[in-house]
Amino acid sequence: MPNEFNRQVIEEFRSNVGQVGGYFEGARLLLLTTTGARTGTRHTTPVGYLPDGGGRVLVIGSAGGAPKHPDWFRNLLVHPQVTVETGVFTYEARAVVLAGEERDRVFARAVEAEPGWAEYQAKTDRVIPVVALHEIPSDGPPNVAASSMGEYLKVVHDAFRRELALIRKEFADAGPGTTALGAQLRVNCLTFCQGLHNHHTGEDVAMFPALAGRHPELAPVIDRLSREHEQIAALTEELKTVIDTADPESEGGITLVHKEVERLTDALEAHLTYEEEQLIPILDAPA
Repeated sequence: MPNEFNRQVIEEFRSNVGQVGGYFEGARLLLLTTTGARTGTRHTTPVGYLPDGGGRVLVIGSAGGAPKHPDWFRNLLVHPQVTVETGVFTYEARAVVLAGEERDRVFARAVEAEPGWAEYQAKTDRVIPVVALHEIPSDGPPNVAASSMGEYLKVVHDAFRRELALIRKEFADAGPGTTALGAQLRVNCLTFCQGLHNHHTGEDVAMFPALAGRHPELAPVIDRLSREHEQIAALTEELKTVIDTADPESEGGITLVHKEVERLTDALEAHLTYEEEQLIPILDAPA
């Protein structure tokens, strides 16, 4: 895409904590910064991605079906360490180009979720590459697009809200009678559940005890939030079970999964809203 187009998307992405309109509205988008293969100059490109669980995300070098690989792909072949911006977090990652059966399986999953990938492949003789981005663990605190703990809590919560809204939309768009519960949608749901579990675990072992020590008056609030964590964990486990056992070809199977997603949505939205109302004023209060 033209550099001016990319520049506008990048500015909007960074200004709105990962939310953009126009061409990429409603898409899963990240900013990928690579090092130029020949120049050594850093280049940032908006790229659609697929959740993959296991601490990695996937990007596809379609270039709209162009005859040549995109520049960012050629760059990471030479310099595989890249920078990823999700809108909330910025981290370093190691890029691994998938090959053989793994590449084909992942690309087929992408096509199942979005047939446009197959159209791009049909337009070109090259094999469109699939790249896994593995986060490189850091010893320091996470690089978060927030200036305070309260803002951090809100942007993380909003990221969960956006992802769950995307999953719900994917169900609605697929509709009954189709292979709606496809492989990528399963991965999206399970990746969301794991991310939510990790976030709540971090709150339970770090943030809540710290707040309880400084603010004993918050004990009833923290007790309620901790109980809600257990309830939401139970809902995510029920969703995982249904995803694993539901018949993806049947209307009943997709309806059952959709029902569990809606149950989780209702419980999670109430929980997030209550937590923000109770904790953000405390987290952002002057020391």
